[in-house]
Amino acid sequence: MSISVPSPSLPSRLQQFLQLTKPRVISLIVFTAVIGMFLAEPAESLLTAGFWWAAIFATVGIALVAGSAAAVNCLVEQKIDAVMARTRGRPLPMGTISSPETLSFAGLVGGTGLAILYVLVNPLTMWLTLATFVGYAVIYTVLLKPLTPQNIVIGGASGAMPPVLGWAAVTGGISHDALLLFLIIFAWTPPHFWALALYRKNEYAKAGVPMLPVTHGDRFTRLHVLLYTVILVAATMLPFATRMSGMIYLASAVALGALFLIYAIRICTSYSDALARQTFRYSILYLSLLFAALLVDHYVRF
Repeated sequence: MSISVPSPSLPSRLQQFLQLTKPRVISLIVFTAVIGMFLAEPAESLLTAGFWWAAIFATVGIALVAGSAAAVNCLVEQKIDAVMARTRGRPLPMGTISSPETLSFAGLVGGTGLAILYVLVNPLTMWLTLATFVGYAVIYTVLLKPLTPQNIVIGGASGAMPPVLGWAAVTGGISHDALLLFLIIFAWTPPHFWALALYRKNEYAKAGVPMLPVTHGDRFTRLHVLLYTVILVAATMLPFATRMSGMIYLASAVALGALFLIYAIRICTSYSDALARQTFRYSILYLSLLFAALLVDHYVRF
């Protein structure tokens, strides 16, 4: 006698599709995009309906396209995800969602997001968001990640785009201030991901992914975490140097950067997996607090 297995409920299915979008990653992407929107305009703009409509629709559109890119990433990397402890519980490796379902979901969500951006925000934001999607889902995921240990450095350009997208959404253009925000995230990406790669090195090696600790060893990677952290801290001084921000931001950037440097120095001189985990977690908090400080400083000054 065969035993019938009950079909998963609709809320369960929706939760599985939501997992494909990597909600925790998307939340940071959307957060930095929204900060870009608010930094692009003075306080008076908050009193206009036009700003709020653009900000709301841009936030929804960017979130949908980012979720679509994450789903494509899960689709392409499902065999890699299956052998890594951090990702083997995702829907595709578990077999709870099929590849065709994932592709259809990514197309529907991404297409909807791009349509919202084009019709309800502006074409520039749509085209920049589409380029970001291609950069992450195709150039980084398909080409760079399996081929070069510099995948994070080069592919980091896509991850650094959200504040530029937010800026373009409310202004219809891009300024040098928006590019400074891009530079900060671009410099932040390598030490953030290499801290993770250090304590997940064996899993990446098993999956055949040429992350820097796998191809060049721990010592080389630890040194580069420190070097890129120095570059990051220097980059975070630029908003103050260009008068984009004031003393509130400068004090915050110095304090947050000093702690990041302490983590990086300790990784370089007295490494442990526990320390790498702490550094990875702090790097997420660091970026969130840094951009929050930019926002507070912006509206206090104006």
